[in-house]
Amino acid sequence: MTTDASTQAPSELVSTGKASEALDTRFEAPRSAAPKVRDPRRPDRRTNFELYAWLFMRLSGLLLIVLVLGHLFIQMVVDGGVQKINFSFVAGRWSSPFWQTWDLLMLWLAQVHGTLGLRTIINDYAERNVTRSWLKALLYTSSVFTLLLGTLVIFTFDPNI
Repeated sequence: MTTDASTQAPSELVSTGKASEALDTRFEAPRSAAPKVRDPRRPDRRTNFELYAWLFMRLSGLLLIVLVLGHLFIQMVVDGGVQKINFSFVAGRWSSPFWQTWDLLMLWLAQVHGTLGLRTIINDYAERNVTRSWLKALLYTSSVFTLLLGTLVIFTFDPNI
């Protein structure tokens, strides 16, 4: 009488030498689906944007700490505090390309850093796709507007007004 290995008890399988046969038939790995065939008309849209955004957030955060703390130290300690800040102080400061670049770098890094942070919050908490799309459209529009306006003010500032 021959019996199938899958119907025998484990102790019987070991004694008859059919344990490996039972493992092969009883514990078969699930079969995966056939690989998807890519449509040649649609290019692969996978990018590393999230990785680059994550890296930018870390690096810009470190650079912003240096820029903002340096700005505060120079404004408050070296230059005599808030009481000295007026139109002529800003005009004298922005007559130097160094300070224009410093303030422009702070503006751009802070705006892009904040925009990416808010984009992450929108993606996490906006449940509906339509809501998420509208919120991100408003965020990007306001960010671009702020960047353009701030850059325009820094570069076109006229102290002779």
